[in-house]
Amino acid sequence: MFQKFYPDEAVESAYGIPYEKLYEDGVRGLLYDIDNTLVEHDADATAQAVELIGRLRKLGFSVMFLSNNDEERVRRFNRDIGAKYIYKAGKPSPRSYLRAMEQMGTSAQTTVFIGDQLFTDIWGAKRAGIRTYLVRPIAKHEEIQIVLKRRLEGIVLFFYRRYCKKCRKVCAR
Repeated sequence: MFQKFYPDEAVESAYGIPYEKLYEDGVRGLLYDIDNTLVEHDADATAQAVELIGRLRKLGFSVMFLSNNDEERVRRFNRDIGAKYIYKAGKPSPRSYLRAMEQMGTSAQTTVFIGDQLFTDIWGAKRAGIRTYLVRPIAKHEEIQIVLKRRLEGIVLFFYRRYCKKCRKVCAR
């Protein structure tokens, strides 16, 4: 029942994903959510985020940001990075995921999405046929609507961990 929300991988951080292995496996496009995935909510890009995206570009990845935020927010985050982005993406609709792959010149088989929310980020990417990484949210304090979503996510994650145990899959969250 909840499997449509299950990520393909669950990890502690976007900064700890084995990107070299993904590249070896044929992944060429990386799509990221911004808030609570790469930085705290509404924060500008950190030195760590700038360094990560620079390293990924050197590896040969195309990188794009896919955010439900308005353009001012995404542009401000992206100021020191200079990647392509789609704002007001309408996640979990698959439309923006598909548009992003078209802009990057990748396919669902060669693209990975990294985000912190099951019901927007992960579900939308899965609807577009994209492999997903769920990361632990960076910030501990969030807006009330996100807190409520996290409680519902907790139920899904409970069943996800049981699924992982049953399949002997490692689940970080």
